[in-house]
Amino acid sequence: MMNCPLCGHAAHTRSSLQVSKETKERYNQCQNINCGGTFVSHESVTRFISKPGAVEPVNPHPNKFQQEALIL
Repeated sequence: MMNCPLCGHAAHTRSSLQVSKETKERYNQCQNINCGGTFVSHESVTRFISKPGAVEPVNPHPNKFQQEALIL
């Protein structure tokens, strides 16, 4: 969530588009009924605080019916 740059009230993301591996473009709408401004923002990765070692894939947990999900 961001604040509207026009009135300062909360603005919610209505949709988004992955621009690159590290950047997402978000389409936002102000929740203030007297403003209702819409604007585009970008969310980008700037740095990592920590990185995992080798990531090894694991099987998913079974669901409540004790069945594993099908992987196509």
